[in-house]
Amino acid sequence: MLLGVVILFYIYRNFDFAQVSGAVGGMNMWWFTLSCIFGVLSHMIRGWRWRLPLSPLGYSPRSSTCIYSIFIAYAANLVVPRIGEVSRCVVLDRCESVPFVQSLGTLVSERLVDTLMVLLIMLVAITSQWQVFYSFLIESGVNASGNGLFSSMGRLVVLALSMIAIVLVLYIIIRKMSIWAKLRTFISRFMDGMSSLAKMKNFSLFAWETVGIWFCYFMQFYLCFFCFSFSSTLSVWAALLLFVAGSIAVVVPTPNGAGPWHFAVISIMVLYGVSASDAAMFALIVHTSQTLLVALLGILGLIMLQIRR
Repeated sequence: MLLGVVILFYIYRNFDFAQVSGAVGGMNMWWFTLSCIFGVLSHMIRGWRWRLPLSPLGYSPRSSTCIYSIFIAYAANLVVPRIGEVSRCVVLDRCESVPFVQSLGTLVSERLVDTLMVLLIMLVAITSQWQVFYSFLIESGVNASGNGLFSSMGRLVVLALSMIAIVLVLYIIIRKMSIWAKLRTFISRFMDGMSSLAKMKNFSLFAWETVGIWFCYFMQFYLCFFCFSFSSTLSVWAALLLFVAGSIAVVVPTPNGAGPWHFAVISIMVLYGVSASDAAMFALIVHTSQTLLVALLGILGLIMLQIRR
């Protein structure tokens, strides 16, 4: 959380927040509502997809439980980054009696597939928009007019803090894994969960649902372009590159990628000719609204599971 606050401070320290209320009032709410629908649908498809690798292990949890666990997981990530991956397995253990370790194994295999999907999308985006992407690498965070929202020193601080945070999290994970290595039963069940993908009878459905998840993610982001006049003219290829940059930025352990996500989106939008202030406003409104949606869905998931109990 502190890392996210520091990065956001560097990005928005010269930003006029008074213009945000006017921008929100002028938003096209039809496009915004449709964007939110795709956001909810992406979570639901992820919940449906999770049932497939659990089936070879002999478990058939209710679809609603899997979906609610996804809602809760993404909301939990707002509090402690990546804790949601654990929380969704805990929900399935308590509500459907699916062993935690095995469901965690299926989750890891899911993430490997998602990583391949991100790499594929990244390849398409960078290939189609190589010139802009190259400019982003060279001029990241600098306004073409020289009056950017953050200076070269600010850019270096953002990148340095992000790298330190990633290394720290990896170090903690490796230390924990050294403890897990002593637990043979844990490892055995965990590997069973990971290998469940190879035992699935309907892998084609799993693949299509994976495509559906990422299509919904992209549409949730892309449709936000039509909410504002200054971004409505950007091409779908520009949106794809921005989407990829944002997806990479959320690897940095801040709540919902706050800070690094804004940094990446603003930098690339400026390269497409959007003013720094408009780009900053877009990133702030879109990220905040998507974060609120995740929080509300998490509360809904907790309420529905509690009612069921």
